[in-house]
Amino acid sequence: MKLKEDAAALVGRILLALMFVISGFGKIGAFADTTVYMASAGMPAIDWLLEGLLILTILVELGGGAALVMGWKTRPAALLIFLFTGLVTLVFHRFWAVPPDEAMGQQLMFMKNLSVMGGLLVLFAHGPGDYALDDAD
Repeated sequence: MKLKEDAAALVGRILLALMFVISGFGKIGAFADTTVYMASAGMPAIDWLLEGLLILTILVELGGGAALVMGWKTRPAALLIFLFTGLVTLVFHRFWAVPPDEAMGQQLMFMKNLSVMGGLLVLFAHGPGDYALDDAD
């Protein structure tokens, strides 16, 4: 039974991390467009601030995502990405404050992020399983 649980934990970590890793790489390739999007979502339109926040975002997504995949410092990585996702959800997916034709899509993204946050909390609570670089975090 333990083998199945550890294999499921590994696959679960990879699936949770995939969204963040792909998103982080995507932001590198669309850096300028992403800063424009951030400003359009209500972030302060100060170039150095947007660029700094975007660099921090990329580091969290790629670094945290890679840590989850490898099972290295899994609990702290899961907590960091949980907090990051909560903040991003409140800033970018305010379904209650958009025109009605956008509300359903934003609510879906909001709920998806809440579900991802739930998975991250489970990972934080139970750790990475045995198929990990460091399961004693």
